[in-house]
Amino acid sequence: MSEPGLDGDRPLVAHLLELRSRVLRGVAGLVLALLCLLPFANKLYALLAQPLLDKLPKGGQLIATQVASPFFAPMKLAFFVALLVTMPWLLYQAWAFVAPGLYRREKKLALPLLGSALALFYAGCAFAFFLVLPMVFGFLARVTPDGVAMMTDISAYLDFVLVLFLAFGLSFELPVALVILALLGWVTPAQLREGRGYAVVGIFVIAAIVTPPDVVSQLLLAIPMCLLYEAGIIAASMVSPRASASSCRRGRSGSTRSARSRRPSAIRCWPASVPSPSTRRSTPATCGRPPGGAAPRSSSP
Repeated sequence: MSEPGLDGDRPLVAHLLELRSRVLRGVAGLVLALLCLLPFANKLYALLAQPLLDKLPKGGQLIATQVASPFFAPMKLAFFVALLVTMPWLLYQAWAFVAPGLYRREKKLALPLLGSALALFYAGCAFAFFLVLPMVFGFLARVTPDGVAMMTDISAYLDFVLVLFLAFGLSFELPVALVILALLGWVTPAQLREGRGYAVVGIFVIAAIVTPPDVVSQLLLAIPMCLLYEAGIIAASMVSPRASASSCRRGRSGSTRSARSRRPSAIRCWPASVPSPSTRRSTPATCGRPPGGAAPRSSSP
């Protein structure tokens, strides 16, 4: 067990001051990262727009339909990138505030979950940028009617891409969510396996809601989520409290059986009667109670 009692003796004002300090540190790290990225905001936007520019016809380009869009769109992208870069720092500040009140077992479980959640969110964003965006824009460029020039506004394009990043990043958190539900005891791995069909239907419904109205992006979100659901079942089976309890019971039963096998037998062999010296060798021995019907007294206390 951990020592949450040591932290529980602190007054409420001390906790509020600690929270204020952690929040200020997190905001300071975010602002510092934003200031470092602002000079490269236009280059970041050019990099983000490359998947669309590669699929446009020759001479195609993005446009700005609002007066301030050329300024605010790169600024918005720089803030989003700064938030992604400082996410480990922000999570560390939150962890430093919460950790003193957790038990040792909770700390052991929380650290891998936080690391896995962060890595899966980054993996979802990378999956969306390197695989989903080129396929989606290629599909949209092929279905554009003749006589229509595909000229996207820079603000609309940024909003479209950020929605995809958030959708794929959060969707990749599905294994972590299943593990947390299993640890809380709300679901079991057996229930997750039985509800696999309903989960697949729900995944496709969610993919249809959060993605743009095209079949390609919906499939590219639904298929990885189905695979991640299976990975979540495996991870939940490894950390499920019932699985741990059953393993403990198996260990206890095994130790009990081994202890019983090592226990000496209480049945002893006694002669059927007290023989005379002349007949002692020919008197058979019987197993059970000693002569007179008295039970043998065990030598162990």
